[in-house]
Amino acid sequence: MAQSLDALTAFVEAASQGSFSAAARQLGKRQSTISEAIANLEIEYGVQLFDRAHHTPHLTHAGRILLQHAQRVLLANDSLSRCASELAQGRQLEMTIAISDIYQADGFTRMMALVHQRTPELALECLIAEDADVVSSVEQGRAHIGLLAAMASYPTHIRHFTLEETSEVVLVVAPGHALARLKHVRAADLAHHRELRIQSFEKSNVQPRSNACWSTSHYLVLLEMVLAGYGWARLPKWLVENYAPARLHELGVPGWPKHIAIDVIWSSRYAVGSVSAWLLALLEQGFKKEQASEAPR
Repeated sequence: MAQSLDALTAFVEAASQGSFSAAARQLGKRQSTISEAIANLEIEYGVQLFDRAHHTPHLTHAGRILLQHAQRVLLANDSLSRCASELAQGRQLEMTIAISDIYQADGFTRMMALVHQRTPELALECLIAEDADVVSSVEQGRAHIGLLAAMASYPTHIRHFTLEETSEVVLVVAPGHALARLKHVRAADLAHHRELRIQSFEKSNVQPRSNACWSTSHYLVLLEMVLAGYGWARLPKWLVENYAPARLHELGVPGWPKHIAIDVIWSSRYAVGSVSAWLLALLEQGFKKEQASEAPR
């Protein structure tokens, strides 16, 4: 039942134009060619696509149903042709980004908007990860680009630069927590209460302030722990404001809040695709408009 794309095109165009003659003119073919192609489809499918009893052909019930399928087939063929053409030209068709929740939400939103605008055919995957897990994803080729809280050092093949913008991190507890009742909180006071912290799958060397530490690999889980009153934690301010406005108490510990630098990383082990290269340049330039206009399509 493999009908030619030309026959499906004739069917869809005839339905769109409302007549076989108009479809023939639109496609630059003879009316007899259009009529024959549609007749062959009807024989092949065993159903009548058009009711020809009137002056102009009208889609039958079966024709209306099959028209939707024919349109999808033609759209899929167009997509296949574009994909093959882009592959032949060496264009990047998929990209994976490993991103930390430390990175500001508005920055992420701007980045996604530009990617959507300039590369609509791109298959994009975003992995939420933290610290060493971001590095591991890029190191193993699982992600093309990573965004994370700046680290002191990276493996030799990991390239990086630091964004101009920083992310604000605050110390918070639930309003009913004992620390919330202290007028002045010292760093030493934190050691007497449970710390809630981020722990990547790749174990870090950072030691918790208290032995009874609870940890998770996801900031939203950490937020829920704090809201439940299980302890204190360091959380990105944007996350607190977006997901728990006025529901947490910020601790006024000397030296806090802190502004955390954000690094962008990629690996020299793997080829950098055209879209990845454009995005890296865009991030390094701080989303300047002149850089956005250079995105590959």
